[in-house]
Amino acid sequence: MPTPSMEDYIEQIYMLIESKGYARVSDIAEALEVHPSSVTKMVQKLDKDDYLNYEKYRGLILTAQGKKIGKRLVYRHELLEQFLGIIGVEKENIYQDVEGIEHHLSWNSIDRIGDLVQYFEKDPDREKELKKIQQQTE
Repeated sequence: MPTPSMEDYIEQIYMLIESKGYARVSDIAEALEVHPSSVTKMVQKLDKDDYLNYEKYRGLILTAQGKKIGKRLVYRHELLEQFLGIIGVEKENIYQDVEGIEHHLSWNSIDRIGDLVQYFEKDPDREKELKKIQQQTE
């Protein structure tokens, strides 16, 4: 399994490739707010660990394993954002909170959160009821 840092890179590379069709070191560095030299080191490690194929000055592509993990990481991030929104976390806090917790939850926990999100999605009145309860306790 990739480390939390590796996950951040794989997730970002996956999103860049999905949105732009490619991911350059400079794009990754900008998105993650790190130096390009740090990106190059991590990309080389991800290449060595078979998450992507990297050729200096030519670019990079995710391997099948890298794509699978990238897709799952994006799903985890989006699911946690959705979950925090449902339970009433203020919008301006959601992204930072997700960044703080996403690497610390097991995939079993993520799956259970997914079940809970589906429960609320099946009946919009459930979310309204939760909001009423929250207002009564504030």
